[in-house]
Amino acid sequence: MRIRITAYIIRVAASMLAVVGLAWAVSAHAAGYPEKPVTFVVPFGAGSATDLLARALSASLTQQTGQAVVVENRPGASGMIAAQHVARAAADGYTVLITTNTTQAANPHLFKKLPYDPVADFTPLTGLGRGGQILVVKADSPYRTADELIRAAKQAPGKLSFGSGNSSSRMAGEMFKQLTGTDIVWVGYNSNPNALNDLLGGHIDMMVIDTVTGLSQIEAGKLRPLGASTQERLIQLPNLPTLNETGIKGYDMGYWFAAYVPAGTPAPIVAEMRQLLIKAVASDGTQAFFRNSATQAWTTTSAELNQFQAAETQKWGSVIKAAGIEPE
Repeated sequence: MRIRITAYIIRVAASMLAVVGLAWAVSAHAAGYPEKPVTFVVPFGAGSATDLLARALSASLTQQTGQAVVVENRPGASGMIAAQHVARAAADGYTVLITTNTTQAANPHLFKKLPYDPVADFTPLTGLGRGGQILVVKADSPYRTADELIRAAKQAPGKLSFGSGNSSSRMAGEMFKQLTGTDIVWVGYNSNPNALNDLLGGHIDMMVIDTVTGLSQIEAGKLRPLGASTQERLIQLPNLPTLNETGIKGYDMGYWFAAYVPAGTPAPIVAEMRQLLIKAVASDGTQAFFRNSATQAWTTTSAELNQFQAAETQKWGSVIKAAGIEPE
C-alpha cells in the first residue's frame, strides 16, 4: 500500500511540475515579447484614417519595446485582402490587424462568401477609437438644415442623391433614408475623397462623411454641416446638433477602430499586446491623431470588444437588410 501511495504522489508531483514548467515557459516567452519586429496590417491605403492611426500606434510601440513595428498596407476588396492575410498568419503575436467595422461587422452582410471569419479567425485585443460622421452639403446648397433637406427629398422622391466611398458612409446614408422615410439615390465611389470631390462639384447633393475627411472642408467653408451622426455632439463642432437632436430619433451611426490577432495566439501574448496598445492609445502621437480627426480614444477588454462587435454586426445587418442591399 505504501509503495502504491508513494508512486501516486510521485505521479501527481511530476504532473504538477510539468504544468508549472509549461506555465513558466509561456510566461517567460510573454515576458520577452516582442523579441522581433511586429507587423501592423492595415486593410486600407496609405493616408487613410486607419493607416494614420496605425502609424501613431506603431511609433509608441517601438518606443515602448525597442522593436520595430512595420505598418503594412494591404488595401482592396473592402478590407478582405488584409483580413484574410492576418487570419492565415502565424498565431504568435507578431501580426496584428488594425481594422474597422468594415471588415469585422459590415462585410458579413455585404458579401455572400468571405475568405475569412470575422469571429472564428481572430482573437480580439482591444478597441482603439470611435468616431462620428457628419451630414454635409455643399456650402452654397439651398438646404441649410437637415429638416429642409428632408422636406426637399420627400417633395421630389428619387431626385436627390448621396455619395459614399466606404461602408460606414454608405450605411449612414441608408439609415438616414430609412429613419426619415425618404427616397434618395445612392452613388458609389471607391473612396470618400472621390465622393467629396463630386459633392463639391455639384454632381451629388449630400454625404454622410467621416470626420477625418470632412472637418477640414467644413473649416475651410467648402461644406455646410447639417448634423452629427453620433448620439453626442462632436467636440470639434459643439454648436452642430446631432441628427437625433434634429428630430431623426434613434439615429446613431459612427465608425470604430480595433485590433485583432489570429485565433490561437497564446493568452499571455494577447494580454501583453493589449497592454502595449492601451499605452499606445494614450500616447501623445495617438492623442494628436484623435484630436485632428474628431475621434475618441476607446479601449476595451477582449471580451468587451467581442460583445461590441457582435452588437455592431447585428445593427449593420439590420440596416443593410432594410436597405435592400443584396450581398455580392
